[in-house]
Amino acid sequence: MIEVGDIREWRTHDVVDADGHKIGTLEAIYVDTSTDEPAMATVRIGLPTRHRLVFVPLAGASVGPGYVKVAYDKAAVKDSPAIGTDDVLPAVDEEAVFRHYGLDYQSGTAGERQLARR
Repeated sequence: MIEVGDIREWRTHDVVDADGHKIGTLEAIYVDTSTDEPAMATVRIGLPTRHRLVFVPLAGASVGPGYVKVAYDKAAVKDSPAIGTDDVLPAVDEEAVFRHYGLDYQSGTAGERQLARR
């Protein structure tokens, strides 16, 4: 498992898929609020004048010199739900991110968010 403190050091490093294709640049880490473990990352993609942030799960991710390798292919990540570079993920949109990757989504008992940015 990648430790939260360790992965924060990788901010601005490349994010690559399992085949080593560059997807974008690591922007932020989101943890699962029930475990405080890293769950998702946002990746900055797009043209220099039109960046956006997409989400990718960190399950199965590994780190190497200057990159974070995720277990999802480039196309799947680029098609995931996105937010603007100055935006935050609205709570009502969290489920769509999980659904995009075929993952179960479970909000807290009182409707709390499953993800929190760290």
